[in-house]
Amino acid sequence: MSLKTVFLSALRSITLPAVPLQTSRIHTSSCWRKAEDRKEMLASLPAKDEGTVGEKTVDIDTLINRKAKFFPDASTATQLFNGIPFNELPICNIRVSSNNTIISVTDHKGVLRLIRSCGIEGFKNTRKGTNIAAQATAVTISGKAVELGWKTVRVKVQGLGPGRMSAIKGLQMGGLNIVSITDNTHVSFNPPRPRKQRSL
Repeated sequence: MSLKTVFLSALRSITLPAVPLQTSRIHTSSCWRKAEDRKEMLASLPAKDEGTVGEKTVDIDTLINRKAKFFPDASTATQLFNGIPFNELPICNIRVSSNNTIISVTDHKGVLRLIRSCGIEGFKNTRKGTNIAAQATAVTISGKAVELGWKTVRVKVQGLGPGRMSAIKGLQMGGLNIVSITDNTHVSFNPPRPRKQRSL
């Protein structure tokens, strides 16, 4: 026999133990722990019937009819709010920019009665443009408006900035009853030509 045939027969006679490919030799107990945590969580949840005890049914048609009253129509100008017609309510103008928020209160004819800004309030530099400054300014001006005897106002908001919503919230916190909110922000459909690109 040649050396080659001896070697091949020896290779054929060697049998390797069969190892299954899909078994894992690393044992962890984290999956059991997860299952136990999930069981504890499910056991602590309330029964399904407990959540439906206090539920109420709502008629959608009545909600739609009630929402229709929020939109202005021909009779809105003479509609009474706390005994005052809508078109005779004082107007609170909020002028918002990225650097400052200016709030002014005028009577129904447009005569200026009160004016406050975040700078007058004591905020300096970049703090003037924050929503906290706008809210603090709105609280103080609403307190002064209540001293003048104005409880119910209309609000007109102009401009974009961080103090838009917080100024309205500050007016409510100060004790004013807001009847309507109008957005008078100017939208230019033909804006000016943009600046040329900065050369570095």
